[in-house]
Amino acid sequence: MNKKHIKLVATDLDGTFLKDDRSVSERNLKALQRLGEKNIVRVVATGRNLRKVEEVLSPDVPFDYIVFSSGAGVFNWKEKKHIFNRNITPNSTERLVTHFKQQDYNFYAFAPAPGNHRLWWHRGKTECEEFNRFFTFHDSFSEPLAENGNLENGLCQFMLIIPEDEQNFALLKEEIESQCTEIRVIRSSSPVTKGYIWVEVFHHEVSKGQGVLQVCNMLGIKPEETAGIGNDYNDLDLLGFTGHSYLTQNAPPPLKRFFTLVPSNEEDAFAHTVQPLLQ
Repeated sequence: MNKKHIKLVATDLDGTFLKDDRSVSERNLKALQRLGEKNIVRVVATGRNLRKVEEVLSPDVPFDYIVFSSGAGVFNWKEKKHIFNRNITPNSTERLVTHFKQQDYNFYAFAPAPGNHRLWWHRGKTECEEFNRFFTFHDSFSEPLAENGNLENGLCQFMLIIPEDEQNFALLKEEIESQCTEIRVIRSSSPVTKGYIWVEVFHHEVSKGQGVLQVCNMLGIKPEETAGIGNDYNDLDLLGFTGHSYLTQNAPPPLKRFFTLVPSNEEDAFAHTVQPLLQ
């Protein structure tokens, strides 16, 4: 990494910046502080919604911006101010709700960002332990989807949960994306239980890379002046955008041949990666 040219560092949270117990290591915290002293912008790029970010990052953790919900929103962490949101339109929302209910899928529908910690759920014909497990973490903000499925303000995203199977995911992705041109499907390995894929549906302009681009455009930073660190499939858009991209050792094996590898999240991947910038 050419330390003279890096002006922004973006990191995923779960499995990358955070340890497995969701804590922040002292070494990573010190690295963040040092980056700030060198006027390097510090960005989180996470699949978590903003409320879920606040559950694992205390207000004094010195990030500058939070790209949350895989890029559906951008939040100024210091000033506590929303900067950008991108949601699925009501027409596409209605079409997808109708399709998912006709197929009788288990799915979640999340309110428009930035209030997308609120969600509705539909329990389909096939029992899914991971679907039930996810529900228990969000039951205070969730309610069953009404029979008419009428969500007049659109949605931030949908999420379906399936057992880990590459072929089934590819088929489901193709099926969902054929319903309307406005959306795209991304995958994420479940951070709750191994062996499941979270199938996430967003507006087609939503990605972690696009979220970081919003910050870069606002600050006049070029992509080649950025570095990104991730650990999973839903980080590919981030790592495809940043000029210098790194993948942790705890990442899925199929991804490891595409990026420079750094130690695992349990071994302070973030601090290790940015160390050249701190010298």
